[in-house]
Amino acid sequence: MRIASFNVQNLRLRRLDGDARLDGARDGDVSEDAGEEARALDEADRRLTAAVIADTRADLVCMQEVFDRATLDHFHDEFLLPTGTPPWPYRVCLPGNDGRGRDLAVLSRRPLAAVESHAALMPGDLGLDLPEGVNPDVPVFRRDCLVFRVGPISFFLCHFKAPYPEPDVAWKVRRLEAQAVRTLIEARFGAACGEALWLVLGDLNEPAREPRGERAIAPLIGEFSVDLLERLPRAERWSYHLAEERIYSRPDAMLASPALARRWPGAVPAILREGMGAEAERARDARLPGVGVHRPHASDHAALVVEFDGI
Repeated sequence: MRIASFNVQNLRLRRLDGDARLDGARDGDVSEDAGEEARALDEADRRLTAAVIADTRADLVCMQEVFDRATLDHFHDEFLLPTGTPPWPYRVCLPGNDGRGRDLAVLSRRPLAAVESHAALMPGDLGLDLPEGVNPDVPVFRRDCLVFRVGPISFFLCHFKAPYPEPDVAWKVRRLEAQAVRTLIEARFGAACGEALWLVLGDLNEPAREPRGERAIAPLIGEFSVDLLERLPRAERWSYHLAEERIYSRPDAMLASPALARRWPGAVPAILREGMGAEAERARDARLPGVGVHRPHASDHAALVVEFDGI
């Protein structure tokens, strides 16, 4: 089974005057990503997003920043299928907590079992202490932790709090989210969680430089899991480029249970940067036709893909 994770950067379906169109891979927070000239590149962006996903050849695609199920279905039917890829008949996109509708989504060629959103969880529901400075009236997850099973593997798909506008508070929120994911795993598998087959993946939003000495996601790493990206050379582990600050980082993650990592010791992730803008100069991948310096591009993130053979 091939598994991909991809933050597709603000994939949203809009209907204007009877026409359906997708927003491009842009946040609108820099001048070149706003206005009519930027909007003219939206469709080209999404053709590139689809091309990257098709190139993963993944049976299961875990996406971040998808607006809703209608967006997912439109993108699947009108952008993915024209690439010639086989369809993904099993699709999920459940409402999360992001105020702008950037939800978690799944495309699968295999049946999905035990699909469960945790968007409504509060810290007290999990017995977690609220860090000082964190709003007590909002759920634990700033988007969601979407849990599901495919075959023998349980997946915990996440998109943690971005490291702004207040880096120290954002660190506390990400730490709380990491604690919550660990609590969910331990509650599901009990004392045998190290021997169960599970994978935490998605955008954990770790910045290149943490505002504190310890990583916010510390509860999920160390002896608790195996970071599959550490099977790559250190210089090859980056998956995100912040162009305006020339920063390369690795917010995207695949954290495997110890049992999963032992069972597939040769499962080394690939990072597909072929759809990133040419301004990400460290990327050695040959770019897809049509990729520009900044845009058109598939996303400001690369796609991660890993294969677990025999299932």
